Amino acid sequence: MEFGFTEADRAFRLEARAWLAAHADAGQDRRTWERTLGKAGWIGLGWPEDGWGNRVATLTQQVAWAEEYARSPAPPRSGHIGEKLLAPTLIAHGTEEQKARFLPPVAAGEELWCQGYSEPDAGSDLAGVRTAAVREPGGTHYRVTGRKIWTSLAHEADWCFVLARTEPGSRRHHGLSFLLVPMDQQDRIEVRPIRQMTGTSDFNEVLFDGARARVEHVVGGEGRGWRVAMSLLGFERGVSTLAQQIGFAEELGQVVRAALDSGTVSDPVLRDRLVGQWAELRTMRWNALRTLGGSADTGAPSVAKLLWSGWHQRLGELAMQVRGAAAGVGPADWSPSAPYELDALQHLFLFSRADTVYGGSDQIQRTIIAERALGLPREPKG
Repeated sequence: MEFGFTEADRAFRLEARAWLAAHADAGQDRRTWERTLGKAGWIGLGWPEDGWGNRVATLTQQVAWAEEYARSPAPPRSGHIGEKLLAPTLIAHGTEEQKARFLPPVAAGEELWCQGYSEPDAGSDLAGVRTAAVREPGGTHYRVTGRKIWTSLAHEADWCFVLARTEPGSRRHHGLSFLLVPMDQQDRIEVRPIRQMTGTSDFNEVLFDGARARVEHVVGGEGRGWRVAMSLLGFERGVSTLAQQIGFAEELGQVVRAALDSGTVSDPVLRDRLVGQWAELRTMRWNALRTLGGSADTGAPSVAKLLWSGWHQRLGELAMQVRGAAAGVGPADWSPSAPYELDALQHLFLFSRADTVYGGSDQIQRTIIAERALGLPREPKG
């Protein structure tokens, strides 16, 4: 597709840049920040209509906003799961009542969401759902029982969209439903943070013990959850990838500066790797721009995931190599209350170890490419 920024796009970019310069603060509470974004209409730019308190922007304007946001000192988003995943799913599959109930609070930054897909012992097998939802005798609610894992930001979320089995005895992708479950159920929902190698806990395990979900909050109809779940996975595409690459470029710059400071830039092997990282990042940008408007290639999202996850993981490894032995020393002394503290490049190295696992492991992405794009025989299922 032809991709370029018009004068209107450039004006939109300048407006976004000025607004972020006036309002963005890296130390701001993230929930307060979501409300600030919502009040100005910056949540939901990619939605097809603006009747829920959001602005509507063209695809190129969405790219401009995402790039300006990535360059600004604004804090990481807490509301992106509701904005980028739940909202497009409701717009595509939800009832008018569901859209009227849930889209305005997402656009206002008032309700935060998390995603209840992955389960313990299922690995990347999304169809291996054991979480069950059973209708109460009165017929107005489901009782949800089961466990979800690697649930990003569940400790902050007000709601969770949950893939659960509503047809007893069903197997694989049959008999599943897509339920909207309120998280404020202290006796029925327990959130257990999962501490990562970085010392932070962005992921969680969520235990549902008879949690209640209203029948009218099933999206797409009972037993049709697999179709809705697969639709949701297709919504996050090039715009978010381009914004991600702005952050990658910042990290690459930090690694280059570290190589200059340590003198390791004089090593021809490391210097060659630094140049290679830069060239690969530029290639990923052009590939993202090429597929921005959508692609008929069913393997394109998996190819993109393989490209950026491997690139980012190699950057983390390179960040340690250019610093030599100094990479093993933290920025602060050890103490019992804070066993270790990480600087930015150490955090990059440890966190990027997960890049090739979360969001669909490399092995799963290669299987998708083989089966759906290349037409090779399907992998046998046990």
